[in-house]
Amino acid sequence: MAALDPRIHPFRPEIAASHLKGKVEAARFVDGTRYQVIEPATYLRREPSHEARVDTEALFGEQVTVYEISEEGWAWGQLASDGYVGWLSANALVEPGPAVTHRVRVPRTLCFASTDIKRSPLAALPMGAALRIARQDESFAVTDSGWHVPAAHLAPLAVHADDFVAIAEAFLGAPYLWGGKTSLGIDCSGLVQMALQMAGHACPRDSDMQEAALGKPAALAELRRGDLIFWKGHVAIARDAESLVHANAHAMMVAIEPAKDAIARIEAAGSGVTGVKRIG
Repeated sequence: MAALDPRIHPFRPEIAASHLKGKVEAARFVDGTRYQVIEPATYLRREPSHEARVDTEALFGEQVTVYEISEEGWAWGQLASDGYVGWLSANALVEPGPAVTHRVRVPRTLCFASTDIKRSPLAALPMGAALRIARQDESFAVTDSGWHVPAAHLAPLAVHADDFVAIAEAFLGAPYLWGGKTSLGIDCSGLVQMALQMAGHACPRDSDMQEAALGKPAALAELRRGDLIFWKGHVAIARDAESLVHANAHAMMVAIEPAKDAIARIEAAGSGVTGVKRIG
């Protein structure tokens, strides 16, 4: 059998998705059940433990195909947005409701019970969170559950940002967090994924997947806005020929840095540039 990447194919020795029968070995094969995330963001972990490594986050409104729920309340499943597989808290999931219609387009928005913004917000949602909007109330979009969200903070699912680099720049100062995808914490490949997805581009989660799947090869000497620069285990976005924006553990935040400085610093730490990809 050809080896499949377990990060994006739901199989373990004990259990696997039915559609992988004949492609992987497992004790049993099951059909998945669709659920929807109801937390603003929830960690997807490598193992069913709060101490386990975080691989990524699932955002409010995102759908997850669940293949197993443990007695301890962990759901093992696959995210619809990028296919990533892992363990989430089952408490963060519900059966899907009506189809979502809009997505949060700013780094973070607040949801209120009414148009009165002096009342405490009910929730704070990250960029990329998906909602079903039922009606308009003054300058607020109102969800089926009655949440009032500033309409200017949302965009219909079919509307995409024009400049994905500007989306990445909107996260400037956000703390670096391995596996993070929100303004409360984000990593290098999470920043690239969020920026590209908000601009309507499909994007895998991890930097090695991104280097393999995205764009066309370009020359480092001819760097231009929107080029993706890859190192082993890291990725940055060119703002222009001389600067880049990236979430990095050196600054411990999303920062703008001269390209030549970042390249020299990362090379001194043991990794030269492995590739440059241009998004068409």
